[in-house]
Amino acid sequence: MYAALWRVLPGPVWAKAIQCLALVVAVVAVLFQWVFPAVADLVPFNDNTVG
Repeated sequence: MYAALWRVLPGPVWAKAIQCLALVVAVVAVLFQWVFPAVADLVPFNDNTVG
């Protein structure tokens, strides 16, 4: 998958590296802004079993 992404991105190596970094930052931002808060109520890690 990473090789296919690398082939699709335009430009020289340094530009592809910057674009890949920007994509990673965008994915992490989307995860922290919308995905993780949406599934936080469904994950039982905050439930304590020790009284």
